[in-house]
Amino acid sequence: MYTVKDFSGRKVVIGDDSGPLLASERDVNDWISAAWDADAKLVVVPTSRLNEEFFQLSTRIAGAIIQKFVNYRSQLVILGDISQWVAGSNALRDFVYESNKGREVWFLPDMDALAQRLQPTAQS
Repeated sequence: MYTVKDFSGRKVVIGDDSGPLLASERDVNDWISAAWDADAKLVVVPTSRLNEEFFQLSTRIAGAIIQKFVNYRSQLVILGDISQWVAGSNALRDFVYESNKGREVWFLPDMDALAQRLQPTAQS
């Protein structure tokens, strides 16, 4: 269902590409439990584990799911290609842009982008 990896000294729970969908606020509990068991503060959910409604902001599913992760102090990364949904929604495009500027939720295309994002910043 998930694996645990270390990125720059941070434990990360990474969901497998297949498995039950993260379709509602109730489903977040399994992911949070996995993070607690692994002593991880960051959870990576592949886009393959999300249903279409997550990317339709009017359903409010994304907001409810994200809020629960934030309430439990877990950082959430949505990993994968979301271009088809972003292309069809200015609101989603803006939401992704703003989320990626923050620390709680990131939308990233692949594991390389995650590794780069988690690299300690160089100090001069």
